[in-house]
Amino acid sequence: MINSGKIFIKEIQYFYNAEVAERTNAPALRAGSPLGSLGSNPNLGAFWNIVKVFKYTYLLYKGVKMRLTSHPILDFEKKRGKKIKFTYNGREIECYENETIASALHAAGIRVLSKSSKLLRPRGFYCAIGKCASCIMTVDGVPNVRSCITLVREGMKVESQEGLASLQDLNPIKGKKEKIETEIAIVGGGPAGLSAALEAAKYNRVLLIDENHTLGGQLIKQTHKFFGSRKEKASTRGIKIAEELCKEVMENENIEVLLNSSVIGYYNENEYNLAAVKNNDTLVKIKTEKIIVSTGASENTLVFENNDLPGIYGAGAVQTLMNVYGVKPGDKVLMVGAGNVGLIVSYQLLQAGVDVVCVVEALPEIGGYNVHAAKLRRCGVPILTKHSILRAYGDERVRGATIVKLDENWKPVKGTERDIDVDVICLAVGLSPSIELLRQMGCSTKYIPELGGNVVIHNKYLETEITGVYVAGDCSGIGEASTAMLEGKIAGLSAVLSMRRDEEIERRREELMKELEELRRGPFGERPRIGKEKLFRAVR
Repeated sequence: MINSGKIFIKEIQYFYNAEVAERTNAPALRAGSPLGSLGSNPNLGAFWNIVKVFKYTYLLYKGVKMRLTSHPILDFEKKRGKKIKFTYNGREIECYENETIASALHAAGIRVLSKSSKLLRPRGFYCAIGKCASCIMTVDGVPNVRSCITLVREGMKVESQEGLASLQDLNPIKGKKEKIETEIAIVGGGPAGLSAALEAAKYNRVLLIDENHTLGGQLIKQTHKFFGSRKEKASTRGIKIAEELCKEVMENENIEVLLNSSVIGYYNENEYNLAAVKNNDTLVKIKTEKIIVSTGASENTLVFENNDLPGIYGAGAVQTLMNVYGVKPGDKVLMVGAGNVGLIVSYQLLQAGVDVVCVVEALPEIGGYNVHAAKLRRCGVPILTKHSILRAYGDERVRGATIVKLDENWKPVKGTERDIDVDVICLAVGLSPSIELLRQMGCSTKYIPELGGNVVIHNKYLETEITGVYVAGDCSGIGEASTAMLEGKIAGLSAVLSMRRDEEIERRREELMKELEELRRGPFGERPRIGKEKLFRAVR
């Protein structure tokens, strides 16, 4: 009896993923399952009802386990809002205010968030910034909602989507319309956008637009202390910088903030040149003299077998789960990439009580700061250079990975494959500038690998080929948060100077440009500095 109980518990764990547990036919039982021998037992349906009860009990236990209750830097007990409930596929989910649907489901042990449109392969939490569409769901009857940036509400009805969504049963909602007039509109409220707004607001009225429910961008998840210029917050944690900048912005009478709002296009309709959708129900037409685009970047991925399994995350998504919502991504992690991001996030995983099994880096040398690598090594985390991931394996979520050594031609060395037991694969393999809006505006682009790929052509004052349109931060070329803040300030002053001549403002801009140049002279500023030089030559 005791032995049967152990087998039963193992089976519950095996089928704790809701998508698998819903399958009641015999073929759904894999050969590796402890109960696979049941075959086509006619009582299987009744048995599955019992499994479901225990499955939800196990999921509740997993949810308690996945939520962080202690942290060396963050206090989630104070940070979380009050407890509320919503339903997911008819099941009641307990969560907290101020967290997203996807993070609440993750905390409840649910990993499969959607299915691919053609092959119906499982999709999970990947980017956490609404870029990848892996987490789209139907919410209160509205399909294709990005659950990773949509906050939970009491009584909300959430349903998973398999394949393409249908609008047939959707009751049309009569949308609202608004008009806003400003002098400088800034799209994106991360480090560059916040800095641009504060600088420009000293002289002009500013509208700051962001698609998220809060300002701060990547800063709100960065618990490490910054390097670089003391003027640009060196030795201060990213979360503290975000807190300070957001407070300044919200208290500035010259800055209007528009949250939960996605800019959908640049037009020219009776001088109203930007269109945005606010709260999914309001069309906002914006009339502005100047535009600064600071839309940041999106995570890169890698090509390997099963690279779309739930449990494979971008590094930023892991930071979001841990540092914003206090939810562990899993128990055992393979980190792919030993640049600064990979090393920093690995250490943050350790701080959250997650086991980092190893870090693999395809290059022959570590790409990040030695100080970050040294901290990991002191904690016993191996960093394997000239190694990469060959495949992920699992049914509907990651159960492990195969890593392999690479030769001088980046090819796998036969016989060096090694299987490792992990439930999370974190990809820290770079970023690509988010330039979709700028492309729609008609801005020209150029491929510059040192800046992360395709970037919009702009001059040293950060103005694009379209007069009055400026760029700043990672969307102008991938760099550090400190350089993004400087670029934001420069773009803000450039927009101001295009509307008035002022020697004092010009001197301020020149000082900032010299500070940016100095910052890029460091060892990790060389790559973006070379990239910008290539870009400026193209402008000439």
